[in-house]
Amino acid sequence: MSLTADLHFRLQHNLTPLLHTFPRSHSVPTLLLPRFHSSLRLKLTSLPLHCRRPHVIRRNLAGVVASAEEIVGSVNENDDEGGVLGTKDDNSLGLEDGDKKRRDLKNRLVFGIGIGVSAGGIVLTGGLLFAVFVAVGSFMAAGEYFEMVRNHGIVMGIIPPPRFVSQLCSAFCFLMPLLTLHFVNLDIAASSFAFILALVLILQREKPCFTQLSNTIFGLFYCGYLPCFWVKLRCSLVVPSINTNFNTFWPILFGGSIHWTVGLCASLISISSIIAADTFAFLGGKIFGHTSLTNISPKKTLEGAFAGLTGCVCTAVMLSRILCWPASLPSAAAFGILNFVGSISGDLIESIIKRDACVKDSGDLIPGHGGILDRVDSYVFTGALSYSFVIICLPLFGV
Repeated sequence: MSLTADLHFRLQHNLTPLLHTFPRSHSVPTLLLPRFHSSLRLKLTSLPLHCRRPHVIRRNLAGVVASAEEIVGSVNENDDEGGVLGTKDDNSLGLEDGDKKRRDLKNRLVFGIGIGVSAGGIVLTGGLLFAVFVAVGSFMAAGEYFEMVRNHGIVMGIIPPPRFVSQLCSAFCFLMPLLTLHFVNLDIAASSFAFILALVLILQREKPCFTQLSNTIFGLFYCGYLPCFWVKLRCSLVVPSINTNFNTFWPILFGGSIHWTVGLCASLISISSIIAADTFAFLGGKIFGHTSLTNISPKKTLEGAFAGLTGCVCTAVMLSRILCWPASLPSAAAFGILNFVGSISGDLIESIIKRDACVKDSGDLIPGHGGILDRVDSYVFTGALSYSFVIICLPLFGV
């Protein structure tokens, strides 16, 4: 990428939130930045269609120009250090990009393995530790969700909920998995939390609007209610899995034979299937991907989805043979397909949220991975589907 094109890209990326301020009825201006290059222009029409919305002007053109000049000025300051203004060639920029990609890949592998091993130990332990683990993840996911709601990509024309309301909702998201551990049925608690949030929005000083209510209630459902099904799946299905071989030699110190319950087997198969689906979909898309799966996420391909489905079903079937649950091959294959559907659906739904927020990642908490939601999006809906499969489908059609 040339220097001028690189700076043009940086300008467009950094000014995207400000460019929402121009309604369709106005003529679209062009920024000319003579301080850097007389031919460098930034057309405001070069934005994605989903980022061009006809809303009320909140910032004027002077703000856009000031931000553009600030970016160019920050680039010019690098001159004394051999910066980007003519002293670095494309080869050096390419080397820096390669180093950055290697660092990102290294961070992704290291933190991915660390998170996987830690989460596996917590899933095996179960009980209160698992519920606290889900509660903390729900709380942090809710914080990232409301930050995306406040992002310029969504906030233009849509009034976000007040910060104290989003904080209250995040607290409810933390409490819901803990309450699920003791009460299992969370219908009353979830309804009560939703009512409290709606009441707080009604009583706020400023005039409430429907978008505040819808964003808040969806956040409670997405980041609080749905993760509770993982607690139900792991902790409430305490019937021993009598066919598994692990209960014969599992140490008494770690729970003995009764530790291997239907809930533990279902959780391990579901989580492992999701990991396999993500891995096989990524590799299949990189190697064979040509056909776009959906315009929600252009990088996802039909070939990658098929590879993910294959990996997910094969993993579910293989683990069902090892754990001896479920007993029949069709049930294990159906369980794998259900996990894949929940995984890819959760991934695409989070992509919709990030696309409207005009952000690449939901956060930067995990190096090489992004935010909490970027890591758990495939799990959000899968817990509910897996729990429903065990409770409803298996009794109806047999194991």
